[in-house]
Amino acid sequence: MKPTLFGYGLTTKAIAKKLGGGCTFFDDNTKEAYTDAYNNQILPSHLFDPGKSQLEVTTPSLTPSHPLIQSAQHLLSEYDYFDEEMPFSIWISGTNGKTTTTQMLTHILEKRGAVSGGNIGTPLAELSTDAPIWVLESSSFALHHTHTASPDIYLLLPITPDHLDWHETPEQYEADKLRPLLTMKEGELALIPKELRLPKTNAYVVEYDSNAFVAEYFNLDATRLRFKAAFLQDALLALAVSKVLFDEADYDLMNTFTLDEHRQEEVYDAQNRLWINDSKATNLDATIQAVKGYSDKHIHLILGGDDKGVDLTPLFEVMQPLILTLYTIGANSDKLLALSNTYQINVIESKTIEVAIKEIDKRHTADSIALLSPAAASFDQFKSYKDRGGIFKELVKALKKC
Repeated sequence: MKPTLFGYGLTTKAIAKKLGGGCTFFDDNTKEAYTDAYNNQILPSHLFDPGKSQLEVTTPSLTPSHPLIQSAQHLLSEYDYFDEEMPFSIWISGTNGKTTTTQMLTHILEKRGAVSGGNIGTPLAELSTDAPIWVLESSSFALHHTHTASPDIYLLLPITPDHLDWHETPEQYEADKLRPLLTMKEGELALIPKELRLPKTNAYVVEYDSNAFVAEYFNLDATRLRFKAAFLQDALLALAVSKVLFDEADYDLMNTFTLDEHRQEEVYDAQNRLWINDSKATNLDATIQAVKGYSDKHIHLILGGDDKGVDLTPLFEVMQPLILTLYTIGANSDKLLALSNTYQINVIESKTIEVAIKEIDKRHTADSIALLSPAAASFDQFKSYKDRGGIFKELVKALKKC
């Protein structure tokens, strides 16, 4: 039986393709019914009749209040739909770092046949069921809609409230991140940050609160890893899973992993001074982790953009005791200046990234760190975080020797 598919997107189109086409979609962006090249019928969402459907699979992005979700009587997530044919699976979620951790774990388990998918960009329908291990980056959206499937190992990175326009409350966001625990079985492992409201579960839960705890619990040597800050935690957690599965911690292989562009990417200028492009740090927690990672040096921090009204005081509390100079850019500059005054942080109003880099160039030394980690979206001044990071790197490389 072919399912009714909600949303004409990457996930659902992959399912239809796997089934040979001939599926029925209901999609918000469709105004008039049509048939695509694979004989799928795409209809406007308002035409969905739950009485004529025996099984529905949704794209993860549809909110719980969406009319299609509300009216569905046999709703499955992508995870639920592939539950019976899913091989040994490791699900990875969290507010920040889930993509990197998924990539790291796949990198070190690839020799064991592991493949990755989910929110990382490859739908489950495109993953080989012959692969012995699926490493799945799992968004809170997908987890919310999942009620029967469960991972063999669940790795949850630290979380801070996010996507509240979708989840509505921090409590619901946290509950969705913890949802896999509800269906996990005895003997299955969950690595969960401490101080979360854990539901009753049959899984074996290890709660962690620091890199030191992870290293000690799983007998790992963090000094053998080249990563810093949040990426050190990502690497340790990936190695912890490898240690559990195969009693192996391949530090040399892990150290060959290359981080994505714009994630704490190191750039050296003509004077051999270090600049860090962390433009992908578009939220509060990502910047907090970056700042903590370089807290042993004088930090020249470029901060600002569209923060979407987030309370930035936790970041300023972290910055207050550090040797740090702040350079504000973007739409929330006034807000950053006011907080800097409150927390007595040395600040230079720069307004643009060009001015910020010129100001840092006057003060940066071989012993300090220049860090672009905006804690904000980029669309107020740039096309994307990639555009912001690219311009940052070009400006740094254009700096001349003294």
